[in-house]
Amino acid sequence: MNETWTQAAVIFIVVVGTVLLLTIVGLTITGWRMYRADKRQTVHSIRRNYPIIGRFRYVFEHLGEFFRQYFFAMDREEMPFNRAQRSWVYRAAKNVNNTVAFGSTRDLSKPGTYYFLNCPFPTLEEDAVSTQPLRIGSNCRTPYDAPSFFNISGMSFGALSKPAVRALSMGAAKAGCWMNTGEGGLSEYHLEGGCDVVFQIGTAKYGVRNHEGKLDDEKLKAISDIEQVKMFEIKLSQGAKPGKGGILPAEKVTAEIAAVRGIPEGVASISPNRHPEIRCIDSLLDFIGHVREVTGKPVGFKLVLGTTEWLSDFCERISARGVDCAPDFITLDSADGGTGAAPMPLMDSVGLPLRDSLPLLVNQLIRSGLRDRIRVIASGKLINPTDVAAALCMGADFIVSARGFMFGLGCIQALQCNKNTCPTGITTHNPRLQQGLVPEVKAGRIASYHNNLVHEVETIAHSCGVVEPRLLTREHAAVVVDGGGVALNLLYPETSKKLKPEIKES
Repeated sequence: MNETWTQAAVIFIVVVGTVLLLTIVGLTITGWRMYRADKRQTVHSIRRNYPIIGRFRYVFEHLGEFFRQYFFAMDREEMPFNRAQRSWVYRAAKNVNNTVAFGSTRDLSKPGTYYFLNCPFPTLEEDAVSTQPLRIGSNCRTPYDAPSFFNISGMSFGALSKPAVRALSMGAAKAGCWMNTGEGGLSEYHLEGGCDVVFQIGTAKYGVRNHEGKLDDEKLKAISDIEQVKMFEIKLSQGAKPGKGGILPAEKVTAEIAAVRGIPEGVASISPNRHPEIRCIDSLLDFIGHVREVTGKPVGFKLVLGTTEWLSDFCERISARGVDCAPDFITLDSADGGTGAAPMPLMDSVGLPLRDSLPLLVNQLIRSGLRDRIRVIASGKLINPTDVAAALCMGADFIVSARGFMFGLGCIQALQCNKNTCPTGITTHNPRLQQGLVPEVKAGRIASYHNNLVHEVETIAHSCGVVEPRLLTREHAAVVVDGGGVALNLLYPETSKKLKPEIKES
């Protein structure tokens, strides 16, 4: 009897062991095949960088749609960008169905929420027109007819990886929009795709500096001679860190980046907190005039607005000196703008949000008779059609976005931009992580994101009864304040006149 039980036990162990062995072998083979498939595919950066394990992100992302209402925060509670905002960009970039079901999760009673005032007779599709190019720098030797109202904001080579810059350049060319270099200088990767380029002159003058760190006119002229470079933007400040210069950690200053910037390799790149030669309104206008004279191309400046008293003085000095000294554009950043690295007090607590500063700037330009001379470019968390359309209503001529296009590249908001450990390869110079981002694939997503956003802003415009987005005014939108919604033309009671294309409404 004991022998029988012993034999049975042995057989049982052998069978179970065989099954376990075959299971392990099967799982190993399956895992190896999945690993190879993930490494070879070029669509998903996370799966390419983290084979097999990366698949769980997409599983959880899908299941979360069904379980969030029971266990987790709702779609619109996350910061700096919530799940609903990111999901819209992901779907737009992938060019997949961007409709939603059952009802909006947006709280229309929350102060600060925009909504648009549709008309009873919306624009028919056959009456709609494409947004026409708008000229910047009509008084320059080489003005720029910018084709799109939605463009890529400044992100430097250094803050971004080489494949990310290449993908943005190729994507911008496909979409027909411009790409801003950011303050890190002009690399060959900005030019590779063939897109229009806006060269940003930061406080450290990277790419156009001499050995003393001052502006080098010969280098500036050489940059301007490149046909793809259409405009020059002087960076005074940015929303995430007004009063603080750019910060690039030493581990991200590679030999290639150091060469582009004209600085030592492996040393942290810390820009001054302002241009030493720009100390007042007159010196700002002098600097703008000098760059425009050397380059012959449109020149403007970027800032986040804080104190507003200087705006009237600024406009008065232009009127006194002559309108030709005015900047060709002003890029207005929002206090909630983003960056790769910034001190928390500046990121959290300094500067005006765009919803407050944009109408102030536009109104001052109107009162001073400069609105038709100076183009206004709006920046800061404008990644979805609603916010872009609202900025156009408040008077912006152009919109630029950085983080929206980063989401288009596949950014998952891991908040690792300043650590050289970005899991999607966008803000890291680690070759192992960079290989997850395939520029030729992501370029298509950049173009799709741009085109779908423009299309949906056009849809909002048609609902409001105008034939194209630049015809939107403050009368077409409202914002929620305590006690209810208020139309923008009542909340900001200044004429909303702005230069628009010569388009006749049907």
